[in-house]
Amino acid sequence: MEMHFTVLDLIDLDLKEHNSLNLYCIGGRKGLYRKITIPDINRPGLALSGFYDHFAYQRLQLFGKGETAYLEKIASEGKVDIIRQLFSYSIPCCIFTHNLNPNTIFFKEAERVQCPILQTNLDTSVFHARLMRILANIFAPHKKIHGVLVEVYGLGVLLTGNSGVGKSETALELIKRGHRLVADDAVEVRCVNGNVLMGVGTSKVGHHMEIRGIGIINVTHLFGVGAIRDRKEIQLAIILDDWDDAKFYDRFGEEDKYMEILGVNIPMLEIPVKQGRSIPVIVETAAMNERLKQMGYNAGKEFNQNILKWLESGTDRSVYFGSEDII
Repeated sequence: MEMHFTVLDLIDLDLKEHNSLNLYCIGGRKGLYRKITIPDINRPGLALSGFYDHFAYQRLQLFGKGETAYLEKIASEGKVDIIRQLFSYSIPCCIFTHNLNPNTIFFKEAERVQCPILQTNLDTSVFHARLMRILANIFAPHKKIHGVLVEVYGLGVLLTGNSGVGKSETALELIKRGHRLVADDAVEVRCVNGNVLMGVGTSKVGHHMEIRGIGIINVTHLFGVGAIRDRKEIQLAIILDDWDDAKFYDRFGEEDKYMEILGVNIPMLEIPVKQGRSIPVIVETAAMNERLKQMGYNAGKEFNQNILKWLESGTDRSVYFGSEDII
């Protein structure tokens, strides 16, 4: 499905601090509803020199000090046709950094074809880096997953399972134990840079949880801002499953299992739930164990290797045979 994202949407993004683009429109306002279809930027230096072969007109056109100075030179020489040719292409918008303003000819041509002209006070390199990062996130492949996302010991843990299995209750206990909530009930997952899964909440009204028997609670108000996060990379998936005596559950953890989300494989565990098992403690242990695996230590594989060494050493025979039976 085609991404519907306009120039106006770009200006209206609620971005703060190091993500802020400081964009505002200075011309061509009637074209603010032009679609941005490609998450990339073009510096139109070659186009301004008259070379329009392979002109990447579908991209956002970024004008720094060099391009703006060249525009002044073109205008002073009366080369209006070059500017007019620029706007003969369906450009999403033109962005000027350093609070620079284009010349009057450029303004008139942009207004004639209703092409938005945006301005920012940021340096060109800073703005370029921020915009590329933001566009990559906006246009990243995404999907919604039914589950709960929590940060446990710095690890993003996605809890999934059937409705009523106890995902929210497990997350609530984890929050009480000092961990942080990212999203409850529905998690929007975006694949950033082709191999990173970022999870955010789908709720527009803050970090709330539904606890059966209580109703909706506001985690921020109950536990403070230290108990929440707006987004977190998903690094471990845990499926909570109702205990089934006929089902085989991994008891050694030697074999690594993965869950595929948007083409990315992340480590996955299946934890059976039944009365008497402290699921929050198990989730904490799983998170710490996964961090050890990322550091190169696997307890299950080490245990198996130690057993093999013990069997190969021959010292195990005394357990089954007396000394007189050993030849």
